[in-house]
Amino acid sequence: MGPTLTDVAKRANVALSTASRAFSDPARVGPDTLRKIREVAQEVGYVPATARVTSAAPGTASGTIAVVVPDIANPVFAAFVKVVQGQGWHGRQTVVLADSDFDPDREREAIAHLRGRVDAIAVCSSRLDAEEVLELCGRVPVVLVNREARGADCILADATEGLRQTIDYLTALGHRRIAYVQGSARSWSNAHRVAIVRELAEAHGLDLEVLDWQTETVAGGTAAAARVVASDATAVIAHNDLVALGVITGAAALGVRVPADLSVVGVDDIPFAAVSQPALTSIAVPMAKAGSLALELLGRAVSGERQAPRLVRLATHLVVRASTGPVRAGELTQSRGTA
Repeated sequence: MGPTLTDVAKRANVALSTASRAFSDPARVGPDTLRKIREVAQEVGYVPATARVTSAAPGTASGTIAVVVPDIANPVFAAFVKVVQGQGWHGRQTVVLADSDFDPDREREAIAHLRGRVDAIAVCSSRLDAEEVLELCGRVPVVLVNREARGADCILADATEGLRQTIDYLTALGHRRIAYVQGSARSWSNAHRVAIVRELAEAHGLDLEVLDWQTETVAGGTAAAARVVASDATAVIAHNDLVALGVITGAAALGVRVPADLSVVGVDDIPFAAVSQPALTSIAVPMAKAGSLALELLGRAVSGERQAPRLVRLATHLVVRASTGPVRAGELTQSRGTA
């Protein structure tokens, strides 16, 4: 990997945002600081976005597009990348991938490095503030997926309908006490889903316990299982399918049966959901569609087509499988008596 903007900022002893402005908006940087940053950039061999030769000629759909995701091992992000890669190949676009491993510093450095070497960037489920992502990208066209910012193309997986269907379904099964296992504190999706679940639970008169943040993995779900069981919830919604599968594993180790003792719902509807034991009830999130749309928007920008920034909300829906079931008669009677 060549020198990055982070290298320049450290060597010049300035903030990364200041180094970024030195190339994207130099009028906002003092003359002495600007001179210092540019001298350091020349010394280390950093090539800013404004100095590169764009590989796409106006009116074409070619070019190099970067995709930044938090975890390529997660099937939902893999589905996003696969669609971008496939559609990019058909459009004669080169797609490069960066995996931040849920690390904001690593994501920050990756974007700063890529912005001088690619024609457009898709940032999926960023762990950075949206405004910082846009500043890091500078003048390079960007699409934010599951992050919202004014003045940028944004694609959001809207969990509203999927969660509404889930709460309606669990209520119909007799569940009155529900737990929710959170994902990362830096996740837009997590905050979005928690807010919706709180509102829906209140509207249905349900007792909701929102548990602490967890790593968005099977191990995170396994670790959360004891808290779920201790909450006396009869149903749990997990931040994603990996966490849900971990909850099922952890509950089994504690002697809790799914769905006889505990109903479990995940989010994403990854392929493993249909073949797990029991098969996982999940909220389907159209990440493949998000990937296709992201590349379409970036392709237009790379080809020189000007358009107003778009905010696209993609709907979700519940897929019912064997990990959810009715509350046992004794528990239902007890919940009604304490309501």
